[in-house]
Amino acid sequence: MDHILKRYCLRIGFDSYEDFIAHFTIETPDDFNFGYDVVDEWARAEPDKRALVWCDDDGAERTFTFAEISRLSNRIANAFTDLGIVKGDVVMLVLRRRWEYWVTAVALHKIGAVLIPGSIQLTAKDIVYRAESAGVKMLVCVADDYVVSQAEAAAPDAPTIERRVIVAGSRDGWLGFDEMLEAHSDEWVRPTGDAATRNDDTMAIYFTSGTTGLAKMVKHDFTYPLGHIITARYWQQVEEDTLHLSVSDSGWAKFSWGKIYGQWICGATVFGYDMKKFVPAMLLAKIAHYGLTTFCAPPTMYRFMLQENVADHDLSSVHTWTTAGEPLNPEVTKQWEDVTGKKIREGFGQTESVVLLATFPWVEPRPGSMGKPSPLYNIELIDEDGRQCDDGEEGEICVAGLTRAWPPGLFRGYYRDEVLSAEAVGGDRYNTKDVAWRDSDGYYFFVGRNDDVIKCSGYRIGPFEVESALIEHPAVVECAVTAAPDPVRGLVVKATIVLAKGWTPSQELAKELQEHVKKTTAPYKYPRIVEFTDELPKTIGGKIKRAQIRHDSGVPD
Repeated sequence: MDHILKRYCLRIGFDSYEDFIAHFTIETPDDFNFGYDVVDEWARAEPDKRALVWCDDDGAERTFTFAEISRLSNRIANAFTDLGIVKGDVVMLVLRRRWEYWVTAVALHKIGAVLIPGSIQLTAKDIVYRAESAGVKMLVCVADDYVVSQAEAAAPDAPTIERRVIVAGSRDGWLGFDEMLEAHSDEWVRPTGDAATRNDDTMAIYFTSGTTGLAKMVKHDFTYPLGHIITARYWQQVEEDTLHLSVSDSGWAKFSWGKIYGQWICGATVFGYDMKKFVPAMLLAKIAHYGLTTFCAPPTMYRFMLQENVADHDLSSVHTWTTAGEPLNPEVTKQWEDVTGKKIREGFGQTESVVLLATFPWVEPRPGSMGKPSPLYNIELIDEDGRQCDDGEEGEICVAGLTRAWPPGLFRGYYRDEVLSAEAVGGDRYNTKDVAWRDSDGYYFFVGRNDDVIKCSGYRIGPFEVESALIEHPAVVECAVTAAPDPVRGLVVKATIVLAKGWTPSQELAKELQEHVKKTTAPYKYPRIVEFTDELPKTIGGKIKRAQIRHDSGVPD
């Protein structure tokens, strides 16, 4: 039990948060490769150990052991090398939550090829941009009509893509994934010499959400999975041989946070639910039916699940609920505790990192707080003058000490952009550009992206606090608070609101919501403009496009 985890952590049990901070370390071996040192090692030591339980909305279900993942990944590694894929080549996967993603990702790691995950919502323009920017050599797509049509539309403007592979279907002009599995051997020898991977080789490139501009290419090396030991074991609190679900499309870093690396290092079984559309009642039913033990989802999903009758589902098997991706409104965690008896444990990080701040096992969840720093990172809050903030002061969250030791899980820069990389991680600090404050007990509270903080009549107003106040009202299921132009004040607070079931927009409701905010937080923070909408604009990663809302309101970039 835990034998793989113990290879990389001298200690895995701790008595307190202080003990955890003082004594947790990750031992990074030379030439670590997740495919060989985790997947193949579990397959060798415990071949029948469950790695993945997979299902979809159409009733399909499969269970994969580590031995099966190992053999299938070897077959795909052989198939891809026969197609000319070698160490350093870039391959993009657009596979939704198909089980083939896990197999293919492991195969690419074994080859030493560079993995780019892609969302199924990518347009032809998005695919061309990624192909040109990263030099994508091969594209592997699920047989989804939209995905395939966009890939084919992109082809004339994406000449670097030499091969296209289709999964769970067939199509003229595409190579078949299933045929590759059948035609190739499951024997594969770990490369040596120049063909072997090194720790500082690029393992994966994640394109950022693009909330404020063109997506950047975040570069992670082969040690990246080790950083997710913190994410899985000590925040999500996964357990060996039990089911964990993180809800994420495979196109985003959140998938790596919760559906493969840290979980498999810890020996947990990943639950892969390939839902084509988020239906809250169906997700609740899956949690209950399969008896999940740990669960993670974005705050938006908790909000929409709370619109259902959660008490109709037996969720007692879940001992730890977690969330990340956007800040969690205190009202949501209160309502969730009321119906499940358990609090939601929040975490904070970025595509550029693993979890940076979290409500770890020894930390009592505090409403509105992201928790406390991970032992892997020296977290500082830095104000506009470059000074470290005192408790209660707002500052940008930074990872310090990069010139002394590189923390596991932190990105190595932006792919093919030396200038941007030097600006971000060329010094002693990496600045996340997210604003927070810390209380006297060491808890961190999110304020907003630095670009989202509203400066109105001499005040600095964090959108998250106003959004949280609005969410407390039963009429509001989702909202975004941004700046809007005003001839007198320059900028004022605007709330764009999605109403809960049974509520209809009206001037009277807008006034009621304004008064509610005045009573819930400082009166000057209330939204002077209230706009109702059926849905909020979001990135293909599901994050609210506050920059677009500001722009549509007439606020200059």
